[in-house]
Amino acid sequence: MMHQHTRTPGPICPACDGFARAAIATGTRRADGTRHTIPVACPACRGLGTLHRTPAAVVRA
Repeated sequence: MMHQHTRTPGPICPACDGFARAAIATGTRRADGTRHTIPVACPACRGLGTLHRTPAAVVRA
């Protein structure tokens, strides 16, 4: 049996708690009675749900 390698997810975004995309209802209804929605992504993680840390800059003395 071959083992599969799985990547561990990055740290969860503190702004959206991992729920990076949402559908916001605008309040208007379409002709068939359904609500019009707008998809929105978390601005902090750009819709990924995780934050990728960038390495700190090397400071030379």
